[in-house]
Amino acid sequence: MVKKIKVYNNFKISRLHKNSIILIGNFDGLHQGHQKLFKLAKKFKKKKYKIGVITFDPIPKMFFNKSISNYRLSNLNQKLILLKKFNVDFVIKKKFDLNFSKIKAFNFIKYILHKKIEPKYIFVSNNFRFGNKREGNVSLLKKFQKEFKYKVINPNPLIKKNKIISSTLIRNLLSSGKLNLANQYLGRNWSIEGTVKKGRMMGKKIGFPTCNIDLKNYVIAKPGVYAVKVCLPKTKKYLKGIANLGYRPTFNQKIILLEVNIFNFNGNLYNKKLIVKFIKFIRKEKKFKGINELRKQINKDIKLAKRL
Repeated sequence: MVKKIKVYNNFKISRLHKNSIILIGNFDGLHQGHQKLFKLAKKFKKKKYKIGVITFDPIPKMFFNKSISNYRLSNLNQKLILLKKFNVDFVIKKKFDLNFSKIKAFNFIKYILHKKIEPKYIFVSNNFRFGNKREGNVSLLKKFQKEFKYKVINPNPLIKKNKIISSTLIRNLLSSGKLNLANQYLGRNWSIEGTVKKGRMMGKKIGFPTCNIDLKNYVIAKPGVYAVKVCLPKTKKYLKGIANLGYRPTFNQKIILLEVNIFNFNGNLYNKKLIVKFIKFIRKEKKFKGINELRKQINKDIKLAKRL
């Protein structure tokens, strides 16, 4: 049974969660590299130590660069669900804003980490940066560990096939259509959680009704057709389906859409939240001469998706 997790929206935590093991980072996607960190933290855990996470929303890179809209591998809710599975006791979900970005690195260590959190261990990646203008790094954290009575743990990154497993690597794999490898490095099927919006009803008109999923700020995988599994709201049951991610060139669509056809399902899912797991990339998007040619191709795609 997955235990409950305490979520704080600021650094005012209870005495119960002080003197804990603290992991700091965005943890976008919670891939195998992140999982290595959590497995190591669990080895350090003793009965009196809790495991906590400090994470930021929005991701600082998205805050500073407003032109970055499609970037996330996972939303906050997905992140919290995964953190429960990694034996995390509590999460500090800090809103990243202009005031917070201006805090000096030393002040973050002294007045936030030391005085408010009082960590026993601090786990960070080697490239961890913090404080105003990213002036703080692992070396600065280590410099004050004796004075403020914490121990910094920064293990080497996870390397597979001569590549460091990172959120950036997985984003690049998804955008280039290498879903299998992205899923391998995530340690699970990549998924998005989104709300079903009303569209132009084109899928229904050609005999394949679809759910139009709002992508919000998720990273955009390679446009094309995917075999997917869809989790319906308030259930843990996944139904098989097929999805088209793209611009629908046959219909001259200008905005990228995720349209999901759930096999053998009848029901109204408008304004409902769905979780869509991407299982296999089937083919890239293309423009068809007409509806009949498109319909034939969709039938072929569905047969292949069902086999997969």
